[in-house]
Amino acid sequence: MVRWRILVGTAVAVLTAAAMGATASPASAAPTGNGDAVVPTTNVVGGTRATQGEFPFMVRLSMGCGGALYSSTIVLTAAHCVGSTGTNTSITATLGVVDLNSTSKITRKSNYVYRAPGYNGSGKDWALIRLASPVTGLATLPLNTSSTYDTGNFTIAGWGAATEGGSQQRYLLKATVPFVSDATCNSSSMYNGEIIASNEICAGFTAGGVDTCQGDSGGPMFRTGASGLVQVGIVSWGDGCARPNKPGVYTQVSYFASTIAAAATSLGG
Repeated sequence: MVRWRILVGTAVAVLTAAAMGATASPASAAPTGNGDAVVPTTNVVGGTRATQGEFPFMVRLSMGCGGALYSSTIVLTAAHCVGSTGTNTSITATLGVVDLNSTSKITRKSNYVYRAPGYNGSGKDWALIRLASPVTGLATLPLNTSSTYDTGNFTIAGWGAATEGGSQQRYLLKATVPFVSDATCNSSSMYNGEIIASNEICAGFTAGGVDTCQGDSGGPMFRTGASGLVQVGIVSWGDGCARPNKPGVYTQVSYFASTIAAAATSLGG
């Protein structure tokens, strides 16, 4: 049973340090409006390719996770993707491109990691990575601070596997997934009470077919808010990828927004 959405083999040390936690990254999706019906795409785990510049805040992390640019020096990702809070110069962030092999890519090294206080592998799956130097010219992704935007249709995007058990992708993929209520996600036909309703959010199709997957952990799930795109979720975990009745499970950003913002401020971001 594959639960965490980090690439196996690329982050063994991280998994150990992070109490075996790992996040799934969004596979891909285009921004949508509030509540239109969503028709599953053939994949994402089968999404479609994002275009250059479509999601400028997307970040690929060298340990096999995704992330979102919160500020010019801060990347928001999943707690299960990193080790404990403290100095860390081992992570490379790749930004500014959809093609990871592009010669136009921007790279930055980390200099500090802040993992959610009290993280133990269950809930609280968020972390901040401070970059050694600022990134300029790329849009950031604001946090969702309102439960109003915790429903509807969401966009997922990432460089993770396009099939369960597959390898990471060269090109950024995107897809659209609908909100799944806590009651439905916690039902016996889905996760049978495993969802932490207060701070996790589910999204996906009952029939499966569209989902984030291994290598997508830490990446953002987002949608249109009052003034543009806002980050609603952080790819965290799920049973396999795109299985029927097993939607993706994401850290609910609105629940942690004020805490994340305060932590980012303390890091100078």
